[in-house]
Amino acid sequence: MSLRDFLQIDVFTDRPYFGNPLAVVLNGEGLDTEAMQRFTDWTNLSECTFLLPPTDAGRAAGADYRVRIFCPGRELPFAGHPTLGSCHAWLQAGGQPRAEHVVQECGVGLVRIRRDGTRLAFAAPPRVRSGPLAEADVALIARGLGLSRGDILAHAWCENGPQWRGVLLRSAEQVLALQADPSVLAGLEVGVVGASSHPGVDFEVRAFFHAGNEVREDPVTGSLNAALAQWLIGAGLALPRYVARQGTALGRDGRVYIDQSGADIWVGGDSVTCIQGQVNL
Repeated sequence: MSLRDFLQIDVFTDRPYFGNPLAVVLNGEGLDTEAMQRFTDWTNLSECTFLLPPTDAGRAAGADYRVRIFCPGRELPFAGHPTLGSCHAWLQAGGQPRAEHVVQECGVGLVRIRRDGTRLAFAAPPRVRSGPLAEADVALIARGLGLSRGDILAHAWCENGPQWRGVLLRSAEQVLALQADPSVLAGLEVGVVGASSHPGVDFEVRAFFHAGNEVREDPVTGSLNAALAQWLIGAGLALPRYVARQGTALGRDGRVYIDQSGADIWVGGDSVTCIQGQVNL
């Protein structure tokens, strides 16, 4: 074991402790998958990342660094708040991008990250599954959220690593009133969105995911918001630029900034460092 530089970042907020925390080990070299998973589970956070040099192929394609992303019980090929938080940590540690954008290598390939002042934004990777959900899934999700089938106005696959199933409700009030039933939603990753009248906010979002035998709610979810934006903007259900709020039901106040530019949809947010030190791994 050795001491490794460590940061805990709060993502999608400019106020510490109001976003989604992320553990970042700045040097993951020499750690095997089992050690990374054990540490992730020990942190009891929704995700933990380990920064590594890019692979030879990744470096040749322009990658600045590589990241492995873990959540309780498994490794993820991509996740949004770990992408922004890892980039924040890499830049804070002195990382210098080789081109205009920072380029991250991860399980889904290369992800571009742009800087806009203190805010970072990633280019949403393409969904690996899209289109409407099966009607049986919609009925199951409605039951698991305590809704009638008619409360779900639209639905779509939002899979971009995590297997998100997205559903649209009429209002933020409906979204915030949801009571998820773990026995019904077990094994599903469900994202819920509804139009908001809160000042400066266009949509309210909630995300439910499985971890082991539990269903948890994620405070602020970059991967889900990326796929929701691709679906909603593509279907004409949202404008090309909007702000989503997430985490309200958990006492958080996350903000996700969506901006379509040409063929890209950028998913942005602020990040702040809350803990800095070393960890023995």
